Amino acid sequence: MALLKPELYGVREGSRLAEDPEWEDVVPIAHQEPEGALAAIAYPEEYAEAMAYLRAVMKAKEHSPRCLRLTEHIINMNPAHYTVWLYRAANVFALNLSIPDEIAWLNGVALRNLKNYQIWHHRHLLVEHYYPQLSLQGPSAIAEFAASEQSFLRDILAEDTKTTTSAELAAIETLLDDDVRNNSAWSHRFFLVFSNPAHSTPGLAASEPDPKVPQEIVDREVAYAMAKIRLAPQSQSGWNYLRGVLVKAGRKLATVEGFTNEFVKGLGEDGEGEDVRSTHALDLLAEIYAERGDKDKADLALRRLGEKWDRIRVGYWEWRRKGLEIGAEA
Repeated sequence: MALLKPELYGVREGSRLAEDPEWEDVVPIAHQEPEGALAAIAYPEEYAEAMAYLRAVMKAKEHSPRCLRLTEHIINMNPAHYTVWLYRAANVFALNLSIPDEIAWLNGVALRNLKNYQIWHHRHLLVEHYYPQLSLQGPSAIAEFAASEQSFLRDILAEDTKTTTSAELAAIETLLDDDVRNNSAWSHRFFLVFSNPAHSTPGLAASEPDPKVPQEIVDREVAYAMAKIRLAPQSQSGWNYLRGVLVKAGRKLATVEGFTNEFVKGLGEDGEGEDVRSTHALDLLAEIYAERGDKDKADLALRRLGEKWDRIRVGYWEWRRKGLEIGAEA
């Protein structure tokens, strides 16, 4: 970064743009919310000001070093802003700037923002623009550039792997603490835990048992799922995660029967004796009963789901009951 030209690259410091003599000829275009907007966005003041100047120079179709620096200033605040990235590329090409310099700057941004998709599109545009020039320099120049790209990819994959094993799992736990029903967070947690190369078998599908996964990790994930399910028993996400953990570990569903029974009392009893706090628990119990060959109890669980506890899906539960009959005949 130190070798890059300071008039083109570098974090902006100092006064607001409105107080910067370099920008005194530009009339910023502020964002206007529609009248009566139900959810007006409260942008930070510095970001709102930078975007107002960006709108002005984009409207004027200006391409200049100050515009390039402005895009870097905005990207530092919001690296996911697709329009800013496109405008930055337009400036790089219009000013005929060094593509290797821009890629060197981009590498630093990419390593600080591993989950940012825009950096890859920007890189694609740069390479696409640079290749015709590079090809004129011969095969050795192409090979040298390819080697530098491969080196960068190794660096970012190594950094991404570090994130996966520690900080990313912590971030997922924060998301689930905020919203235990966040199905995407549950899915990503499963990926992080059971695709970790340190303790998983490469190439196995998510639904395939993996004997390489340590039992202490399985126990930890079962306990984690149970704790979250108790917070929201009627959220399907935690139950699906629990099933997935048991399948991945090669454990019988019956190993969590005691836990599942916490949410189902008096199944099949007349009057008010039957109490189901989670239809997902009752569904899992039906599978547990079927797993050990108790067809009558499995049928009862599915029938009560259709009759009382999940009547909107009665057709589905009846289909499941027919599946029990087919299984018994087979």
